Amino acid sequence: MTNRRIAVLGAGNMGRALITGLLRSGTRPEHLSVGEPSAASRERLARELAITAAADNAAAVAGASVVVLAVKPEEARAALGALAGHWGARPPLLVSVAAGLRVAALEAWCGPGVAIVRAMPNRPALVGAAATGLFAPRAVAAPQRAVAEQLLRSVGEVIWVASEDALDVVTALSGSGPAYLFLLAQLMAEAGERLGLEGTAARRLAAVTLYGAGLLATSGDGDLARLRAEVTSPGGTTEAALRVLEDAKLSDTVARALGAATARARELAAACPD
Repeated sequence: MTNRRIAVLGAGNMGRALITGLLRSGTRPEHLSVGEPSAASRERLARELAITAAADNAAAVAGASVVVLAVKPEEARAALGALAGHWGARPPLLVSVAAGLRVAALEAWCGPGVAIVRAMPNRPALVGAAATGLFAPRAVAAPQRAVAEQLLRSVGEVIWVASEDALDVVTALSGSGPAYLFLLAQLMAEAGERLGLEGTAARRLAAVTLYGAGLLATSGDGDLARLRAEVTSPGGTTEAALRVLEDAKLSDTVARALGAATARARELAAACPD
């Protein structure tokens, strides 16, 4: 990515995370441009990251071979529609991180010739630890897929999915997943406090436990059942706690939660105008 000119449309949390990740991975500031309507955000980007930020998206995408769509979903149609006549003879690769916007809609708004890859990163992109699902239609060439993958790897790990519908499941699993884990850590901390721990200590213990468990889960072969078994001594404290969770039908609850999130993702996508 170091020699490609990349334009990022939108400098909210995800746009800024991607900009920071690209800079960290070796992209030079002069090869990055940003389209951002907020003057305060533009000034902050110029001051803190030394990159060009423009109020006009057409100025931001001029000469870019890769355009990252990081605006709010409801703003995407207007943003892309205004650019349809500005792509030039060699339309760019568009990488969309706007949740719920289908390839068909993006193609209609961009006009002909623009290759599109959809990405679903999650909030840990802010600290370079995202889990991102990627999807590209068959028409997107392998080199363009490689560019999209390299871009998203600047903020974490990337997993390709075979169908656009699968991105809705990615949204439910990893897109919303940090909130589930934050809730679990919060509940653990609150229970620890009720059992006698000081609140700050309980919250820190829960958060660091979450962090350490994540490191273990990603450092080996990914066998989560084996990792759980290694912590669970027969007749011990962990087994007692897990039995309570199993009796409460935790697995059914988690399945229903992800099912609800997937269904909602599909409802939102269906409501998106073409």
